[in-house]
Amino acid sequence: MHKKPIRSPAYNLNDRPFMVIWETTNACDLSCRHCRAEAIAEVEPGTLTTAEGKALLDQIEAFGKPRPIVILTGGDPFKREDIFELTAYGTEIGLPMAVSPSGTPLLNRDNLRRLKEAGTKAISLSIDGSTPELHDNFRRVPGSFQMTLDGWRAAHDVGLKLQLNTTVTRYNLWDLPEIFRLVQELGVMTWSLFFLVPTGRGRYEDEIEPEAYEDVMNWLYDASKLLSVKTTEGHHFKRIVLQRSLLDELGVDPVEVMGLGETYHRLKAHFDEVADFSNARYIKEDRMRRTPMHINAGNGFVFISRRGEVFPSGFMPVEVGSVREASLVDIYRESPLFNTLRDPDAYQGRCGTCEFRNVCGGSRSRAYAVTGQATGEEPFCTYEPGSFPYIDQLEPYLQR
Repeated sequence: MHKKPIRSPAYNLNDRPFMVIWETTNACDLSCRHCRAEAIAEVEPGTLTTAEGKALLDQIEAFGKPRPIVILTGGDPFKREDIFELTAYGTEIGLPMAVSPSGTPLLNRDNLRRLKEAGTKAISLSIDGSTPELHDNFRRVPGSFQMTLDGWRAAHDVGLKLQLNTTVTRYNLWDLPEIFRLVQELGVMTWSLFFLVPTGRGRYEDEIEPEAYEDVMNWLYDASKLLSVKTTEGHHFKRIVLQRSLLDELGVDPVEVMGLGETYHRLKAHFDEVADFSNARYIKEDRMRRTPMHINAGNGFVFISRRGEVFPSGFMPVEVGSVREASLVDIYRESPLFNTLRDPDAYQGRCGTCEFRNVCGGSRSRAYAVTGQATGEEPFCTYEPGSFPYIDQLEPYLQR
């Protein structure tokens, strides 16, 4: 196995986050089924002003080098007239800036070119179905699918790096191989699979089954051999990458060992039919064996709301302070909740006894949404601690 299979920042996450998400607005012209922000049409009163936004960027810069990645999200950042000014300012003070716009008429070549000129390094777009019917039904606006594809191509043309996001729900579970085919054809830097957290408009009943989580993530491991794949709020994918990498090395069939079911077999069969196996240019063999970056809510990750409130993540609505009243640096480093979230020994239930807790940790946001406890057991993980038969070979990678 690769010497360093677990991707972690080369600095102490107690001191600085790897990523800062700023919800610049909750205004958006879409009405998505799962929307965490419960977006509305216009920018609401109380949103951070341009001056306050620049002050926030100064606070992020104050973490020092290496500076956190800053992602401007929403709502739709293009609903803010000052988004280009804010992006340019962040670039000017040395922050790596990325933007996450929505698939609306504002996602056009001119706006993307202006983002590039303002110093934006990358954007992320969302596709939640491989057809207009599936995607537009999820986003609840006719034409969003085509507008997103047009923006996807325009982003490539103007030289922006692109991450493609897909939220996994019961609406698109069986369409995932077709979305993979689309992603592979059009080209992206990374495909990020978001696993639903029931908050905002996201509903518990729209989740796939916990057993399907395990099957989908095992299929994603297969897909990661052709395309750069990561998960958001699907932290047990990091465990699965370690397990599957070892099984590959040992030449062991994962189906029985991992307890894979019908969902895995169905996704894998469809994937084998539609994927282009002749073009694996995205991933080198050694990278394929490494987990996604080891960050989690409040642990290398921090979310700033449109009003300046600070949360562990956008999917865990527990306010720990406000950038209007205190330094983000101090809030991140001193918040009791953040410090608890950074301690795997504080986790409860199976997460607290799991040998992978230092690598995975489960979705703290989903644990909070379902159990009411930020340190609670990940409710959509079926792994039983101690059940992996080759754990001794992984032991050197599982310590802090």
